[in-house]
Amino acid sequence: SSTSAYHIQEKTLPNSDERERCGVRARFLVHCEAREAAEMASVVVEVTEERVALLESQPSPPDAGPASEDEILPLPSEDGDDPPKAVAPAQRLVSLDVFRGLTVALMILVDDAGGAFPSINHAPWTGVTLADFVMPFFLFGVGVSVALVFKKAPKKAAATKKVAVRTIKLFLLGLLLQGGYFHGRNHLTYGLDIDRIRWLGVLQRISIGYFLAGMTEIWLVNDVVVESPITFVKRYYIEWMMAILLSSMYVGLLYGLYVPNWEFEVPRSSALHKDHGVPSEIVYCGIRGDLGPPCNAVGLIDRFFLGEKHLYQRPVYRRTKECSANSPDYGPLPPNAPSWCLAPF
Repeated sequence: SSTSAYHIQEKTLPNSDERERCGVRARFLVHCEAREAAEMASVVVEVTEERVALLESQPSPPDAGPASEDEILPLPSEDGDDPPKAVAPAQRLVSLDVFRGLTVALMILVDDAGGAFPSINHAPWTGVTLADFVMPFFLFGVGVSVALVFKKAPKKAAATKKVAVRTIKLFLLGLLLQGGYFHGRNHLTYGLDIDRIRWLGVLQRISIGYFLAGMTEIWLVNDVVVESPITFVKRYYIEWMMAILLSSMYVGLLYGLYVPNWEFEVPRSSALHKDHGVPSEIVYCGIRGDLGPPCNAVGLIDRFFLGEKHLYQRPVYRRTKECSANSPDYGPLPPNAPSWCLAPF
């Protein structure tokens, strides 16, 4: 039994020559694996270098110039004053462009066809029609543009200058188009009548709204990251407070301001002035909270700050039943029309 055990052990355990051959083979396999890994690494490096060279050889995209009003740019860094470089060309908000185009189309429609279809023309006083949405739509587009461009201005002074310059341009353009520079469609005369210039037309009011929204977005918004409705309210709590404050002031003045009797100068072109020689008329109010054309608080504030001569000389309430025989369109005064039908607003 000892002899058989010896033979089994001799067959099972390798001798020194076999162990040496196994060691050489193992070292050979390790060497082959290491060499193969090195070759793979060199291939990866070569491919990477080729890709880098290919990217560097491509021409750089042309400079897109300054961002337009609706281009969406990445947020600037919190650490430095300079904004990060965009890795892709800035994109426009297509939905806002479409909305603007539809608003302009709506404006053309109601201006050209409003006289033939009173249902889409501006309401004479009470009510809301399709034409009454044009200016709010324009203001909405201005607000969205301001929020995109100045959502986090890296240089607040430069952004403020941009807003101020654009506000002045809009205001001056409004004075040129709606301030009385062109005296009439059928007249070949033009020029600015300082004595009766209309200070606040449509473009002038839009410019004021743009200025207030721009200053608020530049100086009062510090963090624009919004993750939930609650976060939105927290991030813009100052804007919410300003909106509530302005709305409260408007409603408070509209219903709480006392409107006394007031006098206005009768236009020289009116029949009342030509036939009867009446230079002025008195509108009797003495009321608070009235929303009608003659005795509302809005007209009182405009007459006080702007002056009667600088108001709109052809207000929309001249199309009411009290002031027009062709209501809801413009027309001659009906019999026993109230005197305030000739007043500016």
